[in-house]
Amino acid sequence: MQGLTEGSIVLLHAFDDIPEHLFRVHEVFDDCVSGYSLTGPLAGEYGEPSLELIKAIIKP
Repeated sequence: MQGLTEGSIVLLHAFDDIPEHLFRVHEVFDDCVSGYSLTGPLAGEYGEPSLELIKAIIKP
């Protein structure tokens, strides 16, 4: 995904019972990113969402 770098803030699609939420990227991999949720019920939690879950890059 063009413009996706470490430190980016992205909007993730809703999944399961989790609504759309902001996520700060710590590291970018071939198929996913690692980092921490900034908003929503998972705020402060570490995760590794797939690139397919990224709806938009809010702040590169």
